[in-house]
Order: sequence, then structure tokens, then C-alpha cells
Amino acid sequence: MKMLIKKRVMFSKFRIKGRHCARFFSSQSNVGETNITFTNGTSLKLSTGQYARFADGACVATLGQTSVLSTVVSKAKQSSSNFLPLVVDYRQKAAAAGRIPTNFLRRELGPTEREILTSRLIDRSLRPLFPQNYNYDTQVVCNMLAVDATNPPETIAVNAASAALALSDVPWNGPIGAVRLGNIDNEIIINPTRKDLEKSSLNLVVAATKSNLVVMLEGSAADILQQDLLKAIKLGTKEAQHIVRGIEKLQKDHGKMKREYEIPLPLEQSIVDNIKTLSTMKIREILSDHSHDKLSRDIAISELRQTVLNQLRDTEADVGQLQDCFNTNLKQIFRDMIFETDTRCDGRHLDELRKISCQVSLYEPLHGSALFQRGQTQVLATVAFDSPDSALKMDTLTMLTSGIKEKSFFLHYEFPGYATGEVGRGGGGAPGRREAGHGALAERGLLPVVPHQPYTLRLTAEVLESNGSSSMASVCGGSLALLDAGVALSAPAAGVAIGLVSRYDGSQIADYRILTDLLGIEDYMGDMDFKVAGTKKGITALQADVKIPGLPLKVVMEAVQKACDAKSKIIDIMNQCIDKPRQTRKENMPVIEELTVEVHKRPKLVGLGGINLKRLYVETGVQVTPIDETKYTIFAPSQAAMDEARARIAEWLSAERTPELEFGAIYKAKVVEVRDIGVLVTLYPGMSPALVHNSQLDHRKIMHPSALGLDVGSEIQVKYFGRDPVSGQLRLSKKVLTSPPPPHVRKLDKTMD
Repeated sequence: MKMLIKKRVMFSKFRIKGRHCARFFSSQSNVGETNITFTNGTSLKLSTGQYARFADGACVATLGQTSVLSTVVSKAKQSSSNFLPLVVDYRQKAAAAGRIPTNFLRRELGPTEREILTSRLIDRSLRPLFPQNYNYDTQVVCNMLAVDATNPPETIAVNAASAALALSDVPWNGPIGAVRLGNIDNEIIINPTRKDLEKSSLNLVVAATKSNLVVMLEGSAADILQQDLLKAIKLGTKEAQHIVRGIEKLQKDHGKMKREYEIPLPLEQSIVDNIKTLSTMKIREILSDHSHDKLSRDIAISELRQTVLNQLRDTEADVGQLQDCFNTNLKQIFRDMIFETDTRCDGRHLDELRKISCQVSLYEPLHGSALFQRGQTQVLATVAFDSPDSALKMDTLTMLTSGIKEKSFFLHYEFPGYATGEVGRGGGGAPGRREAGHGALAERGLLPVVPHQPYTLRLTAEVLESNGSSSMASVCGGSLALLDAGVALSAPAAGVAIGLVSRYDGSQIADYRILTDLLGIEDYMGDMDFKVAGTKKGITALQADVKIPGLPLKVVMEAVQKACDAKSKIIDIMNQCIDKPRQTRKENMPVIEELTVEVHKRPKLVGLGGINLKRLYVETGVQVTPIDETKYTIFAPSQAAMDEARARIAEWLSAERTPELEFGAIYKAKVVEVRDIGVLVTLYPGMSPALVHNSQLDHRKIMHPSALGLDVGSEIQVKYFGRDPVSGQLRLSKKVLTSPPPPHVRKLDKTMD
């Protein structure tokens, strides 16, 4: 049984049936708000004490007319896990935009991809500032209360969550502030609106804590220069300080005292010394053996861990604590060896890349394919072209908040269990949060270099082996596959992950080492995973996951420089495989053409109930999509299918030779069908029947053509007045050929004066 001690922190709560209950019932003294003004004049409002008062902490953040409520609840009982079980849920509500969900049940269902990505954004901003030994189930929920379609809600949600944690009694070393930045005409824009982002070459979110320490970076850019990105990061960090100071003021006036919590009693020093004695030399031997790969190194460490635990079996210490002590010693030795030798566990220097190999055109039936191998990380990327109808449609709230209705280029990232030698869940279904996040990052890295296409383009990146930085390998493999498919990229793109190992002197970083091209073990043992993608010229995407309570700007700047140097080297290696779009066209490449059809010939093309186009798609795979009243887009999966479709369409349109009809001429028409509203007639054999409405049959008002003695087979004379400009139907009239009846003269009654 674990021995527990209580960590003393400020605490001001009482318990009801084991649950915490804040003392807000007697008065409204906890109600408060603060306004934070940025340099450009925009204002963020934070308010607390009015909503969700049973939560441990709650805050509403408002920017413009977009408001997000964030709540935090942490269990009083410690979790059995040895890490922080933090869950962040961000939910978009259709009601916040005055809309009703479009699904069958007309209610919010599972999280959308945008909700997942925003939840991950908030999580990465908050997690580094929790105490290291705080292992209590904690949930942060961010609900959209109102959205104005002008101010993006993501940074508002981060700031609301930061304020809710600061105001709560949950131990947390915040607050933080989050700011979005854009770049329009080389001018940095603070908190850009949705319309600003459409014109901006940068969409960057910076989260920072006091003392200008960066805790999270995420963004995309249109191949922005390195110096412009660094300028934006500096400004974002500076602007975040306004939010930090505002939350601190709100916390001072209305925050709760932090709770006390229990932590496991540390192992006896003699046991700790035994573990170090039994393992230190052997750990150093394993980490110094550069012939080890991921699997062999993991196996050697696992066997050593089990051997040490077996030798300490007679102690009364908990097995979990023994394992944690071994892992702590392993991590410390791993980090110390990097400082001592400037050499990593696989023998590389700090700035050295792993061995890279590239292949393209792996399988002939694929439109484009590539295999990118970097060390023991392997990604298979494939490209598929399809019709414009296959574009990825956005949900209503995403359209409203991002302005994007559909995506004609998208990347899907797949990470099966066998990529790490594990048994994973099979089958399809929605991707997990990790897959969605990595796929979105790789997509942002490639999107700026992909030109507009008349097709829908889907890029898949399947990780076959993983030992660090698979998302950045997806950028590299995706760029190669796009070139193999003949896509004229503005420039090849690549990605790399940068790591960090640091030493602290009190609360300051005293020394550090930056690691280029991160291994999986270096990500786990290190302090940062900073992913940067882009071309040789600039940067297209970045994402920083920080595991320590903030990075100085100096470290961030140096990491960006290391990443830019590394991705340029990677692109040079990729260019040796393929450096320009494939010029020769594959036989199975899709073809797209435009077709113009006169309005009156549309029924011949479409067929009754659209049967012609449906049959064409089923039998040939060709899709015909209307653009406007006369123009259509024809998508064919191959040139052979296009030739067959073109022949069929020509046959449909020329099946009848339509004689030229003279405007104002009189023709003999044959009635082929009688309806309540009129009669259908033909002027020549094989003609599609045309309607002569009741109002054009006679000058008198008639309710049915039978009143005139008309029946199927009857022949009448009609006058032709051309075609209707909208429907393309013939305009025929019978009544203009007859004289109107004489007016009825009513005689006056003789008895009248």
C-alpha cells in the first residue's frame, strides 16, 4: 500500500459527502470581471462568479461578440496513474451561432476535427504548468456561448481555460496568455479577424506565461520568411503579458486558495542508492552502444529494469515506486550523457540528421506515391485525384468560424499499431486525437505549396515504422508523392522536429542542448518537441510541444534557426530523388473537361430523372457536374473513360435532328397527351413533346382541354414564338390563330330609369 504525505498549499474549502463545494452561496462577492486591452486597441473581457459555480473554477472570455465559457473540475482522490490525467474538451455549439445542427438528430454529436484540434491546442498550452507530482483526474471543458463569425474562438478558449484554472483551487503554476497573430503586407496583426486571416500570410497562436516564457506555438504560414516569423513570436509573447497580468489581478481579487493534495511518500534513500548502484553503469553502457536501434535498446533497458526489480523484491517498497525510481534515474543519465559528450544515444552529433532515403513511383495504378525513410521512421505517401464533387465539406460551425466551406486538398494521416510493434485496434472509424492532430499539422505544412487544382486531391500518409517525428516525415513523403503525381508545387517542402535537454538553476535554465531530428526516446526524455515544416525559402507550419514551464525567447529563436538549416539539407536529399513535377502523364490519370449544352438540350443530356448521367457514372466512372445553366464539368478517371463518355454524350445530343423552326411561323401539331393544364404536342416525328397551356388554347378561360374536344391524336394549328430563355421549352400558341369572341352586350332593363 502506498505511503502518502500531504503537500501543504493554501486551502479554503469545505467538503460535502466527499465532494468539494466552493463557498459562494452566501453572497455574490466572487462575481468579478476585468478588461484586457492589447496594443492594437482590441479588448478581451474575462468574467467569473456568475456561471457554473459548482465547478472548481469557471470563467467566461469574450472578444468582440464571441464568448467561451471554460470550467475546470479536479477529483479529490488521487489517480492510480503516475502522470497527470488531464482531459480537455472544447465543444462548438450550433446554438451559439443561432443555427440548428444539420444531422439527423438535430443535436451536437461526436466531436468534429476542428473541436479535436482546438482541444489539443488548449491541452498543450495548459499541461506544462501543472505540478510534476499532481496526478489527479482533471477535466477542462470549454463551451462556445456565442460566436460572431468575426473573431476566431480558439485563443479565446485558451485564455478562458487559463483564467478558470488560475481562479480555481486546483494547483497550477499559471496563468498563461494566448494571442493570435497575422501578417498582412509585412505588418503584424494582433488578434486578426476571420477576414484578416483570409488575406494574411501567417496564422500563428502564441501562448506564453510571465517573464516572456513561451509554453506553446502553433501556426501555418504562406512560406513566410524566418525573420518575419521570429518577429511575430516576439510580439505575441509581449502581448500575452497583458493577459497574464489581467488574469493575475482577477485571481487576486476573486480566486480561491489552492487546495492541499497528497503525494506518495518518497522511497527510502538507501533503496534509491541501491537502484542507482545496480543500474547506472549498465544504463550508460546501453546508451553508449550506438549499434542499438529502437527495439534492441528498449529491450535491453526493459531487461535491466526487470533485473533490478527482482533484486529489490525483498524490500517493502511498492513495485510502481521502484519502477518510477528506475525510470527517473534512466532519464537523468540519458540527459547527463548528452551534456557530457554532445553525442546522442544513436551516435549522432547534436545537429546531425539521421540517414534519409527516398523512393517514388512505387505502384503503377497509383496517381502518385513515395516512400520516405528517415532513420527508423518510414512513411508511405499516396496521392489520389477525384472529381470536384469529392471535396471535403465542412460542418456548419466550421464554415462560420473559419470561412472555409470545403477543401479540395486534404491530407489523412494513419498510424497503425504495427508501426511501433504493438497490437492496435483494427478497422476504420474516426481517427484518434493524435492522428487528427498530426494529419492537420502535415496538411498545413504542404497546403501553401500546392497550387489550385480543378480536381479534388487527397494525400494519405501511412506510418509504417515510427521512431520520432512521423508527422514531419509525412510532409517530406507527401511532397515527393505530389511531385510524382505531376502536381506543380511552388517549391518542395520538408519538415523536421527539434528537441531540447535543459538544466535548471533554481527556476532559470542554466544550460541546454538543442537536438536536431528528434528520436522517439529523445522526445520522451527531453523537454520539447518543436516541429517545423517549410521550403528552402521559408516556413509553412510549426508546432511546439513544451514539457517545462516555459521557454526563453533565446531558445525558441535558436530552435527555429536549427530547424531551417535542417529542412534545407533534407530538401537537398529529396531533390536527388525527384526535384520537379513528373512530365509524362500516366494512363490512369484523371481527365477533366468542360462541356457547353444549349438549354433546350439539357433533357437529352440528363435523361428522365437523371438516368443518363447516373448510368454514365456507374458504367464508366465519369461524373458530369453542372456549373451553370449551359456549362458542365466532365470528370473521367482516365482518358479512355473520357473518350467513351464523350461519344455517349454526342450520341444523346444528336439522337434527334431538330429542324429549324421559324419564329412566327404556323405549324400543324399532333396532340400526344392531354393533361389538366394543357396538351402535349409534337411538330415533327421524334420530337420531345411540348406543352400548349390551357391559356394558349383559347381566348376563353377553360379548365380542361376536353372542353374544346381535344383528345390524343387530335391535330391543331399552333404558332411558334421561339424558346423560353430560362427553361428552353418551345413557346406555342393556338389562340392567336383564332379571333376573339364578340363582346357580350347586355341590354338594359326597361323598368330602369
